[in-house]
Amino acid sequence: MKKENQNLISRSPVVVVMGHIDHGKSKLLDYIRNANIVEKEAGGITQHIGAYEAEVKCNKTEHGHKTRKITFLDTPGHEAFSQMRLRGAKVADVAILVIASDEGIKPQTLEAYEAIKSAGIPFIIALNKMDKNNADPERVKSQLTEKQIFVEGYGGNIPTTNISAKTGDGVEELLDIVLLLTEMENLTANSEESASGIIIESKLGSRRGISATLLIQNGTIKKGMFVVSGCAIAPVRIFEDFQGKSIESATFSSPIKIIGFDKMPVVGSKFETFNSKKEAEGAKTKVKPSELPKVKPLSEGEKIIIPLVIKSDVMGSVEALEYEIKKLEKDEVVLNILRKDTGKITEDDIKLVSGAKNPIVLGFNVSTDASAETLIERFNISIFVSNIIYKISEWLETEIEKRKQESITEKIIGSAKILKIFSKTKNKQVLGGEVLQGKIVLDKFYILKIKRDDAEIGEGKILELQHNKTAVKEVDQGKQFGAMIESKIEIASNDIIEIIEKI
Repeated sequence: MKKENQNLISRSPVVVVMGHIDHGKSKLLDYIRNANIVEKEAGGITQHIGAYEAEVKCNKTEHGHKTRKITFLDTPGHEAFSQMRLRGAKVADVAILVIASDEGIKPQTLEAYEAIKSAGIPFIIALNKMDKNNADPERVKSQLTEKQIFVEGYGGNIPTTNISAKTGDGVEELLDIVLLLTEMENLTANSEESASGIIIESKLGSRRGISATLLIQNGTIKKGMFVVSGCAIAPVRIFEDFQGKSIESATFSSPIKIIGFDKMPVVGSKFETFNSKKEAEGAKTKVKPSELPKVKPLSEGEKIIIPLVIKSDVMGSVEALEYEIKKLEKDEVVLNILRKDTGKITEDDIKLVSGAKNPIVLGFNVSTDASAETLIERFNISIFVSNIIYKISEWLETEIEKRKQESITEKIIGSAKILKIFSKTKNKQVLGGEVLQGKIVLDKFYILKIKRDDAEIGEGKILELQHNKTAVKEVDQGKQFGAMIESKIEIASNDIIEIIEKI
């Protein structure tokens, strides 16, 4: 233990910047690192978690250095990105909660505060946009008090500072307080150990394959090592810093990118590094694969069921989009997500939903393969792609309303199990079966649905119905029957047929 303690050295702090949408988080980071990231984001909204390093001046700390490196995590403020914000707070040492002094507390301000509180990390409140004429920091402090958030001067000890991310006023004082808070935390790590930390983001690219952004929390990573996260593994060959520059090694508090994972690492999961592939493979086998997302079972009766495929450029945005669209579910609407993944919308995605009734494909920050576009047109599948997340949810909400107006209630008259197929000619099949529930009815206004393994595979119509070799109009539960059915689907033994009345 003594030897381990001797290897512990002071490490740079990781600072998460949080707050409501458009309250100036990214502008603040832009000023700190003198790079304009905001203009690269669609709609001026940060839509991925970003990790950046910056050298800042040390004016009030006591360690004697003129500058100190800080890793900043920039998290999206839009409501849809709550999980990304929570993940950012969990890996950070200190938080900056940005509140626009002209607007005051908003819903995501409180959500960000709860995430910081849950993570148990110290934080400072930056009252931004002080350059505006209607800025009123005292009003914001009063609002915070009403929400039981007590800042300095208002019955508490949470530090605040007035800033303008636009002009830079107050930013230096903000960073001084951040460094003072981190000094009190006494942050240390061991550079002699193999690196470990958290997966911040993962992405499937058309050229570079699967890559991930990693935040190192302890140890050192070098070229030639292997990274393991859950069931995903990558050799450390293509290895970059946060600016995309190739590097040979990195240590704690640094955000890095590793290209070449064999599987998509789970965002928010831990990673470890090993010197040999054998060691890495051994660690990989000890970790159980993450469970596939459970598909919500289809509801019966009067519910409107909408099968969905969600595609995005990175996994963090997949979960954000899922969070956003799930809010549109109501008692009568079920959003059945068949697939959620990263990368382009492909032919395989369209084939997956082509057999479903009225499916929708949603894409965020992705393109569509030419082969997929051909199938979309052929199967008449609804698709919407945008690089602004709330536009996707707005479009989907409109689509749901349309379907609610067009929906027809279906009543199940009866169901039966197919026991034997006697003959087939073109679209007509003669078969025998047994009524399981209700009754099987010969009626030109009723629809016949065909199911296999609990999934609907097609529709048809009963042309003739017999019981004990006698033509009848209906057959009751528990009785066997013979029928001639017209359908484009080839019916098989053990299939289930349902007689549906549309109202």
